[in-house]
Amino acid sequence: MLRISGFFTALVIFVGASLSPAAAEDKTITVFAAASMKNALDEIDAAYTAKTGVKFSVSYAASSVLARQIEQGAPADVFVSADTDWMDYAISRKTINESSRVNLLGNSIVLIAPKDSRIDNVTITQGFDLAKLAGDGRIATGDVKSVPAGKCAKAALEKLGAWQAAEPKFAMAESVRAALTLVARGEANLGIVYATDAKVEPGVKIVGTFPAESHPAIVYPVAANMTAKDGTSGYLTFLRSSAAKTILEKYGFKFLVSPTI
Repeated sequence: MLRISGFFTALVIFVGASLSPAAAEDKTITVFAAASMKNALDEIDAAYTAKTGVKFSVSYAASSVLARQIEQGAPADVFVSADTDWMDYAISRKTINESSRVNLLGNSIVLIAPKDSRIDNVTITQGFDLAKLAGDGRIATGDVKSVPAGKCAKAALEKLGAWQAAEPKFAMAESVRAALTLVARGEANLGIVYATDAKVEPGVKIVGTFPAESHPAIVYPVAANMTAKDGTSGYLTFLRSSAAKTILEKYGFKFLVSPTI
């Protein structure tokens, strides 16, 4: 009897050890999120982990890069895009569960300069001369062909009549956070980023805000991947909660939905 008991004890220990990595994996949610979400989402994820024990693996990059990685089979559970176009793209490729989609956040774009720049208090209106303002330096933003912040910047400048003259001075970055870094390091005289990005970077200052009517509305949709883990819906619910709203608004985002809890 003692031998049998010892055998079953060993078996239980063996089975438990063999199952523990899978159990741990089940409690990890993989999130692909727009680079501009990093600071706020890191704090939200920490709050969710403290509440539930669920851990996170998060990849931050341009929404265009993330949407294409998901299309190619990257194992994401959640996609947070910085514009509706790339979420629409992912849905069209049948990689995102459309029924889980929520247009969660809003943002605005601003003109920034290095903290010690002499440029200050720029009035951004029709016909303002961005090229002249930049002088011999560069203007940083996300790639205007793919990065949401860059696309928005170009749209605004075209509407305001400033794009054609300023275009040769643009340094196109792979993400809005990369553009922010160029300005913070003084490698660009000016930059166009989200207001939320400027808020978290001490090396830059906001010198002007683009009128909301100068560009399409900035909307951040969030949704689950078609192959998302079972626990993903709880996290999406938390993103719509009052607790998440408080964190997101602290970082300057506009909460576009009514809190769920």
